[in-house]
Amino acid sequence: MEGQIPAADSIPEDINPQGFQTIPDVLAYAVGHYADQPAFTSFGRTLSYTELDRLSAAFAVYLQQETDLQPGDRIAIQLPNLIQYPVVLYGAMRAGLVVVNTNPLYTATEMEHQFKDSGAKALIIHKSMAHKADKIIHNTDVKHLFVTQVGDLHGFVKRTLLNAAVKYLKKMEPKYHLPGAISLRTALLKYLGDVPVLVRRRPSDIAALQYTGGTTGVSKGAMLTHANLLSNMMQLQDRISGIGTDWHLQVISPLPLYHIYAFTIAQVVLVSGGHTVLIPNPRDIDGFVKELGNWEPTGFIGLNTLFVALCNKDTFKALDFSSLQVTISGGMALTHAAAELWLQSTGSEIIEGYGLTETSPAVCANEPGAVQIGTIGVPVLHTDVRIIKDGEEQPIDAPGELCVKGPQVMRGYWQRDADTRSSFTPDGYFMTGDIAVRQPDGRFRIVDRAKDMIIVSGFNVYPNEVEDVVSSHPDVVECAAIGVEDAASGEAVKLFVVAKTSDLNREEIRDWCKERLTRYKVPKYVEFSEELPKSNVGKILRRMLKEPMPTLDDLDKVS
Repeated sequence: MEGQIPAADSIPEDINPQGFQTIPDVLAYAVGHYADQPAFTSFGRTLSYTELDRLSAAFAVYLQQETDLQPGDRIAIQLPNLIQYPVVLYGAMRAGLVVVNTNPLYTATEMEHQFKDSGAKALIIHKSMAHKADKIIHNTDVKHLFVTQVGDLHGFVKRTLLNAAVKYLKKMEPKYHLPGAISLRTALLKYLGDVPVLVRRRPSDIAALQYTGGTTGVSKGAMLTHANLLSNMMQLQDRISGIGTDWHLQVISPLPLYHIYAFTIAQVVLVSGGHTVLIPNPRDIDGFVKELGNWEPTGFIGLNTLFVALCNKDTFKALDFSSLQVTISGGMALTHAAAELWLQSTGSEIIEGYGLTETSPAVCANEPGAVQIGTIGVPVLHTDVRIIKDGEEQPIDAPGELCVKGPQVMRGYWQRDADTRSSFTPDGYFMTGDIAVRQPDGRFRIVDRAKDMIIVSGFNVYPNEVEDVVSSHPDVVECAAIGVEDAASGEAVKLFVVAKTSDLNREEIRDWCKERLTRYKVPKYVEFSEELPKSNVGKILRRMLKEPMPTLDDLDKVS
């Protein structure tokens, strides 16, 4: 089976009939086929494929004519879900640059690490974040800085109103001092209508540095090549194609494009001639629901916590979802309760997938019409998944580390050869750090992260299993389980719960678990919280629940 897996620096020919070599090839194909159709929308402004082509070309020309940047140089993009993002993404790649996707919520310290580590020489940043760059830019190699505002690609009236509202009403643009920074709008207008010099990159060339904590250690840049990203784009297109032909017409994308999950799905929509509706601030649930009322979504991408938050709003459940053909879940485990709640609210079955930054990201996904909640489905095309423990492949139903080989697997970590070597098996399988089992039907099921596993008296307890059971309680919004030190059992399960009602108590939670879980898996400690710490895409951060440790006075211990 191993010999059938294509090299990671090539694109399988059978899923690449168009002969794409680089990401800009995809844009050129889409423009040629879908010219005046809508491509991206944000804040009520829609870019057609033709407009996206012209604007990204203008940015590429500016980079080629007005800077000393050369193909292969890194350019950081630090933007929320605005239509400027695809413009600068494709513009940078058309100029042959390597994109460094940067979280807009980063602190100045995190920005400095990423910019220095990547060696970024240019930065595109939203004006509301420029004050953070001001603090650290002198410690980096960044020489070319572009600043943009929310309304920069809108018409005069709306642009003026939007930008003024952000600056003066919401007071979201602190003062900064960045000599030499120019307006992205100015750069685009200067060369609008011009065509950049063609830069031919190879499939094996790096397209993006996608930063991640990886399976261990500090934030590292996963080197994703054009071949990696294109392969995964087409692997996902193949898997989603079973839904039908119109799923891509209006795809709601609340997850940020700088995140690899949303990034790759957006490429699938683009190559299909679809329309991605960007949601800049999905944490504003009321505003999100209001925006949804303006559309007839055919597709929706999200994750467990977002599904739950939306479905707990009566205004959301009152919307018309008759056109919704597909909902895709990734980024964190999908609970049975969330899947059922979404189905009841929208009539749409959720297709759960699994992947990592290092795999561009998709490794497995449920197949349309054959969804099995609680599993991640089967591997996408040209992908070999093995369950390995102590160097040996495990039999059916035996847990082990999920390891993967395929054309979507990264080249390695940027300038970290030792980390790269330690992340692959001797025969070239990427070790994900996730514990999984292969079911008799060929589907895979994630048991948990190896580092999150709780060992109670020698028995393995997987937080996902506990969370799935507790999430099914009718009065629970969401929850998270972690391990805490325990003198008697080594570790004990501690559960954090966000409840729908103040009447829910700890004994009721434990009784619910006792009926559904083996005794050692029942939480010994239960703590109620108003909210759980989450990442920028809404993934619950268990590590933040582990520190600082609460005292026993803060807990209600139930024996």
